[in-house]
Amino acid sequence: MSDGSTDGAKSGKLKKKFYESELERLQTELVKFQSYIRDEGLRVVVVFEGRDAAGKGGAIKRITERLNPRVCRVEALGTPTEREKTQWWFQRYVPYLPAAGEMVLFDRSWYNRALVEPVMGFCTPEEYKEFLRSCPEFERMLVRSGIILIKYWFSVSDDEQERRFQGRIDDKTKRWKLSGMDIESRGKWVEFSKAKDVMFDHTDIKQAPWYVVNSEDKKRARLNVISHLLSLIPYEDRTLGSVDLPPRQQDTGYIRPPITEQTFVPEVY
Repeated sequence: MSDGSTDGAKSGKLKKKFYESELERLQTELVKFQSYIRDEGLRVVVVFEGRDAAGKGGAIKRITERLNPRVCRVEALGTPTEREKTQWWFQRYVPYLPAAGEMVLFDRSWYNRALVEPVMGFCTPEEYKEFLRSCPEFERMLVRSGIILIKYWFSVSDDEQERRFQGRIDDKTKRWKLSGMDIESRGKWVEFSKAKDVMFDHTDIKQAPWYVVNSEDKKRARLNVISHLLSLIPYEDRTLGSVDLPPRQQDTGYIRPPITEQTFVPEVY
């Protein structure tokens, strides 16, 4: 993969034209990346964690919007059911791990037990301690099995998070992003900071290190995380070259059904 231009310096707002050009270039590389993963039978897991409104969803969207969902899929598990609450903590995540030739992006993951659950009181101190002890072993086991495990933490300041929350409140099309849990957890900034530090102390392991993404500028964060992801797995261009369409089958007397027998969508526009 070729290096990107260094235009649009790090100070000041990123120019729209530069951002869109770089995003298109990186997304083209992602298409090659997914083809290589598919052809080589790789199993890739990418974990996205970070504070609320840190930009995880936007980065995931830009990674996946040009990719084949059969190769690259997103998993964002909801609140566990009563039955799932009685299972081994990692059990509900295992079915979503990739098979050969797949990449799975976890929009939040098993790390709920290291962040939201202990801070908001959804797990016991014993369950929290057990997670910190067993999570590194679980991830080493994944890596030993051949899974490529990549973990990103999106970092954003208190002031910038506040600005983004206000933006969601003011924009009706984005208000759905602001959950009751987001609002409640907003008052626990320090507790989340402490939990994040403890999480890093226990789970920033050699086999699966944490990569911190400076997400103060969402556009820069998107470009940086895509560029970094592409750098972690050496890949080759396995995409199709030029394609010649075969001639259309000759008409041997096929007659279309009458239009009146079909129900069309009203042409409002």
